[in-house]
Order: sequence, then C-alpha cells, then structure tokens
Amino acid sequence: MNVVLIEPEIPPNTGNVGRLCAATGATLHLVGPLGFRLDDRELKRAGMDYWQHITWKYWDSFDDLLAQAMNANPHPNPLPRTSKGEGISSPRSRREDQGEGPRFYFVETKAPRLYTEPRYKWGDYLVFGRETAGLPKELLEANADTTITIPMFNPDARSLNLATAVAIVLYEAMRQVKGF
Repeated sequence: MNVVLIEPEIPPNTGNVGRLCAATGATLHLVGPLGFRLDDRELKRAGMDYWQHITWKYWDSFDDLLAQAMNANPHPNPLPRTSKGEGISSPRSRREDQGEGPRFYFVETKAPRLYTEPRYKWGDYLVFGRETAGLPKELLEANADTTITIPMFNPDARSLNLATAVAIVLYEAMRQVKGF
C-alpha cells in the first residue's frame, strides 16, 4: 500500500503516519512543499525509532509522483486532458474496475463515497491533504469518482486528525488485502 501526504504541515502527524507505515509495510510518499524540515526533532520524536523501518519517498509535486506511478505501471489509456490539450493531475483513467495500473483514492471530509466502499488492492495509493486545508479543489474535482470520506457524526466537527484518518483508511485497506 502507498500513503501519500500532500504538503503536510505538522511534524508530529507525519511522524505518527511514518510509524503507521512502518507497522503495516506501507510506503510513505511526502509531497512538498512540507511545513517542516525532514530533520525536524518533532518529526523524529513522533516517529520514534521507526524511521529506519519506513520506506518513504519525497516528491516535489503530486505530478512527479503521478508520473512515476504511471510509468512504473503503464496502462493504455492516457491521462485526461484539459481543453488546452494539457495533461491534468488525475489518474482517473485507471478506474478501480479496470484492475490495471495504480489506483488512487483521495480522502476528503465531504465526499459521498465512504472509505469502506472501494475494494482495495495491494499497491493502491491513499492520498491525504494538508491538515489545515485538505486536498486541492482541482484535484478533488478531477478525481470525484475516487474521492472517499470517513463519516463524522457530529456536524460541528470539521475533520479528524490527519494521522487518525490515515490509520482508519489504511487499516481498512489492509483488512481487505490481508483478509483479517
């Protein structure tokens, strides 16, 4: 499994997600710019002594990550194009029912599809946004069919903690993949 944090801002959250990735064998992808330095003391403290057990990669942009993922897992369908003919940051041509190429699920607070609905496969990408702003609107609009949510039952709650949200979705994906 792959956990993607786009522009994370709070070192302890990223450290906790790192620990989670170490425990599950997931690869952590950090997409910049980051709101902290990678040698940050709080980041290391939250991840404790797990960093040597984490497979992680840093990307300058989501487009860089997407290009690498698509090149590593080619699929005959091209990326969707804008009206100007330019590629947009969307893996939506890799629909989950095709079973080919990498699949990306975008986790957001307001989506109609629950995180328990997809049938996850090993190698899927679970994408999370910044703690204060979530994922970019354009990315969500381009990937509406693979945007998922964790239900919240208190209408006054804006969102869950990033590390908590990652744990919920990642463990559901692991439950499905590993069959426990």
